[in-house]
Amino acid sequence: MQVASQNFRTIWPDARCKFVEIIDQTKLPFTFEIARIESLEQMTHAIKSMQVRGAPLIGVSAAYGIALAMLHDDSDDYLKQASQELISARPTAVNLRWAVQRMQAKLLALQPDQRNLSAWKEAATLAEEDVAQNKRIGQHGLALIKTLYQNKSFNVLTHCNAGWLATVDCGTALAPIYAAHDAGLSVHIWVNETRPRNQGASLTAWELVQHGIPHTVISDNAAGHLMQCGQVDMVIVGADRVTANGDVCNKIGTYLKALSAFDNCIPFYAAVPSPTIDWQISDYKEIEIEQRSSDEVAYLQGLAVDGRVQTVRVIPVGSKAINPAFDVTPARLVTGIITEQGVFLPQQLQQLI
Repeated sequence: MQVASQNFRTIWPDARCKFVEIIDQTKLPFTFEIARIESLEQMTHAIKSMQVRGAPLIGVSAAYGIALAMLHDDSDDYLKQASQELISARPTAVNLRWAVQRMQAKLLALQPDQRNLSAWKEAATLAEEDVAQNKRIGQHGLALIKTLYQNKSFNVLTHCNAGWLATVDCGTALAPIYAAHDAGLSVHIWVNETRPRNQGASLTAWELVQHGIPHTVISDNAAGHLMQCGQVDMVIVGADRVTANGDVCNKIGTYLKALSAFDNCIPFYAAVPSPTIDWQISDYKEIEIEQRSSDEVAYLQGLAVDGRVQTVRVIPVGSKAINPAFDVTPARLVTGIITEQGVFLPQQLQQLI
């Protein structure tokens, strides 16, 4: 995708395979900054601190984390240690575990002196696969939008950020929106702010500005009202994990959007590449929901009138806060799941195996 008319991905390796560069998402939307990642420890921190975030991007970042680890030590023991550190960095997104296990299986089958170059090649392969999958998701989602489009502004509501910043490129939930806009359809996006980290207000809105797509940022609690008023034609979200039964685990607040959509007979779709589907889990209660720092609820970051980025406390000193990062939308509330292989009813997902 483009930033100021220049093509970027969210992550890319050094030509000599000595380090990785990323877009530091903690600086957006006010500063566009590239960060250099030179070690396993730095990549683990980047994943934990959400310099990189979004299930597909976390997976590819972890793959490059393994490649960085092999620069330091290519032994079996260190490979297994590095794998465990990366998997534990963020527990909910299944892509992370999937990518690390794929890298580990590939490298353990090789002699240690073959692992360094092979790790970089395999991580690059994962990155290219992600881009290809997301492009196909965009085309399947575009076909879906066309079936509902009536030659007027088509209003899509999304939650959190599932655009190209959450992937290597193209995005998941935003991929159909980019495709529809580029195809000349009149689309408008309702962007949920997505408290407490505001990934919608800061990241999704920033992406849409870069691409010139009409959009409006709304408070999270406004979504149900807009649906009642007939101002939403479709809801599309991403996911950090989808169960084998089609339950969708996504950023906290998604469940409430799905309930509102269901009550107002508005189609609710999740757009996910197949590595986001966890075939080992059928009961969504088995998903470990990441509990993040309460400071993300207690404090907000923004641009002050003097042009400085500042952090301010928004709850009383002495008040407690909790911060579950995700919730689960049961399959019964999901109209369909858009994958690189097509659009499936939740109960049809087994066809992908």
